[in-house]
Amino acid sequence: MFTGIIEGLGTLANSQPAGTGRRLTISVDFDLDGTRIGDSIAVNGVCLTAVEISGNRFSADVSAETLSRSTLAEARADQKMNLERALRLSDRLDGHLVSGHIDGSAQITHKKDMGGSIVFGFAVSEQISRYLIAKGSVAVDGISLTVNTCAAGRFEIAVIPHTAKITTLGLKNPGDRVNIETDLIGKYVEKFLKGDDPDDSRQEKIDMTFLAKTGFL
Repeated sequence: MFTGIIEGLGTLANSQPAGTGRRLTISVDFDLDGTRIGDSIAVNGVCLTAVEISGNRFSADVSAETLSRSTLAEARADQKMNLERALRLSDRLDGHLVSGHIDGSAQITHKKDMGGSIVFGFAVSEQISRYLIAKGSVAVDGISLTVNTCAAGRFEIAVIPHTAKITTLGLKNPGDRVNIETDLIGKYVEKFLKGDDPDDSRQEKIDMTFLAKTGFL
């Protein structure tokens, strides 16, 4: 589990085939002391497992499924990447709960400097935008951000200069693609409300009738 508060940047040193997936080797700009093989590290918002660690470098395997859902398939040597190590239960939760399980990608449609912030617009599938709400949270390349406006197939965010400076968002331009993870709480709520699990014969749909019968209305 992560928070969407980027710990530092990494540079892709190598990407090579590994079965049906790929193995990425990343040089980091912060101290990896305390990081062990098997630890989770979010790379541009994608939860990966460190399988090799040497000095300020680590390697992680990326499955074919993850490559198909994220922008890691397009990663090239020397590309900068946002990095965050897993949340400790004793840490402050400064961003929001981020699983590192990417829903898909979005394309930047516009970027406008507003003086005190930079406004980014994104085109995204409606399957993803259905889970976005104004003033809700979204992880963009692993960065915890607030949704300014949203509609079917699109949304906007505002990024303060500090965030643009310490993450890869400041390097992004219209046409670039980014990884998107929507707020996981909304997806669970939808699942519970729909009550569409065919294997659970005990399920009762949560609707106004159910809420009234159980004393919530």
